[in-house]
Amino acid sequence: MHVKKNDIVVVVAGNSKGKEGKVLKVFPETNKVIVEGVNVVKRHTRPSQKNPQGGVVQKEAPISSSNVMVKDPKSGSATRVGYARTTDAATGKKKVMRVAQKSGEMF
Repeated sequence: MHVKKNDIVVVVAGNSKGKEGKVLKVFPETNKVIVEGVNVVKRHTRPSQKNPQGGVVQKEAPISSSNVMVKDPKSGSATRVGYARTTDAATGKKKVMRVAQKSGEMF
């Protein structure tokens, strides 16, 4: 998947188009992500030990990962993600870094 937990993403399609948020959870098997403040649904809950009052609770529902793009760290706009192989100068180990396609910045 092109998004990971704690990435800042921009929604590019759907009812929440244009909103930004942090990825809270990733479901790679279904290609869905939960983004903070995006695709908020109302859930009617019964009274329980945890919530003795019950009532209507608002929570984020999963959104397809194809409807979100990573926010470019340099320009702040939505960008595609590429991958580049680099060598760590200190240890000499090879690593795969993610690269923003618009600015070329690694993250």
